[in-house]
Formats: sequence, structure tokens, C-alpha cells
Amino acid sequence: MSETERLWKQMDSILQKKKECFVCHTTRDLECHHCLPGTWRRKLSEEYGLKVWLCHEHHTGRTGVHADPKFMLELKQYAQTVFVGKYGSELWMQRFGKNYL
Repeated sequence: MSETERLWKQMDSILQKKKECFVCHTTRDLECHHCLPGTWRRKLSEEYGLKVWLCHEHHTGRTGVHADPKFMLELKQYAQTVFVGKYGSELWMQRFGKNYL
């Protein structure tokens, strides 16, 4: 099993169902992006499935989420919106402690 296949099996995202770049929809050079950074928020992102697939360019390239604070905020907001729709805003604040909306 390839590294990408192993990651996909672990993925279980509530934000994305298809194994493709969240931005450009390519299926090549995919990397898993946790929408909430930092050690404990990253673990919570993993626990609740707040992650998306991004191609290398949209993940760590010059147009990627790690180089673009606006893009980073948009993914955090999307993650919060989906989470709140599924689990409620009270649990969001209990678990993540920050409102990105």
C-alpha cells in the first residue's frame, strides 16, 4: 500500500468525500492538510475529520494554504461551519476555544 493510500484510509474527513485537491480537483501529488494548526488543534482536526486533500502546489507551494493567510482562514472557517452544522457551536467552543467566523 502506498503512503497516499495509507493516509486516505486514515483520512475520514467530514469536509471532503472525494480523493482530490480541494481547490483544483486534481488527483496527483495529494497531501493531507489539517485545517486547524498547532499540536493540540491538529490532533482535534484528526479526531473530528477537519482535514482536506490538497495538491502540493495548493498545500505548500507559493499559492498554497501555508503561504496564504487568507486561504488558511477560509479553510478554518469552512471547517468550523461544517463542524458546527454537525455537532453544534457549543462543542466547537469547548473543544477548539476560538471562533474563526
